[in-house]
Amino acid sequence: MGATRQAVGAMEDEMAERRIDVVLEGLAFPECLRWHNDRLWFSDVYDHTVQVVAGPGKASVVLEVEGRPSGLGWLPDGHLLVVSMLDRQVVRLEGRTPVVHADLRPFFEHSANEMVVDETGRAFVGTFGFDVEGGDAPEPAPLVCVEPDGTAWVVAEGLQFPNGSVIADNGGTLLVAESFAQRITAYEIRLDGSLRNPRVWADLRPNVPDGMCLDASGAVWVADPVSQGVMRVDGSSGALDWIETSQPAYGCALGGSDGRTLFISTAAASEPEQCREERTGRIEATKVSVPGAAPMAVG
Repeated sequence: MGATRQAVGAMEDEMAERRIDVVLEGLAFPECLRWHNDRLWFSDVYDHTVQVVAGPGKASVVLEVEGRPSGLGWLPDGHLLVVSMLDRQVVRLEGRTPVVHADLRPFFEHSANEMVVDETGRAFVGTFGFDVEGGDAPEPAPLVCVEPDGTAWVVAEGLQFPNGSVIADNGGTLLVAESFAQRITAYEIRLDGSLRNPRVWADLRPNVPDGMCLDASGAVWVADPVSQGVMRVDGSSGALDWIETSQPAYGCALGGSDGRTLFISTAAASEPEQCREERTGRIEATKVSVPGAAPMAVG
């Protein structure tokens, strides 16, 4: 049975009084939330910036990425990695200067997308698979592995818009949200970074998964821009919780002093020009019962 929003109707009634606070607003299109070194990081994609929340209502720009920043991660030595979507590159921040860490252009021809980085500095990067803004029909897309030294290679093919990803089971499993297939797919990660044994970890129909994060129990919170909310899902039990947002939700991260603050990135639209003009992007936050998974040993 799919983990549907309808299946959590009773949960919605129970959590009707859940408080959601606005942490930051006036953003273009916030995505790819990460809790790292006791701070919340995110990409404001159409503002071309990577930012860190510096306090209630305040954020500071860490890096400008003209090619549109997306997925974020860190090498074991603390260097920040950022996906540059239009350039189809992963860039590494050296001091204040971004340098090319990996060139992904040989592996796909359309925009790069989300990324997850493991404790060794190995990254897994997805791509749209087609020209979204040009109105092309969806096409299957590959997933690329980037080694800590920047060497890159295709580790999986045929994904339906690979989006948010997390690494679970102490580094042994990669979970990938396939937005157009409306599911989360699991892969076993081998020691050399290759993937095997793909399986449907959660069938989310009719929901559409986007960004997601892992909690300490092994469940994930996954954003759904179509149904406007975030869902907590377990691979064996299905839907466990649902939080409705006032506008489409695109990403989420667990953090805060006790790890129980769920940060959610939202925006009224996703079209670049409209996002830049209207700046409806927000980062919202609410308390949940299960904290985030223990951070990986990076930074």
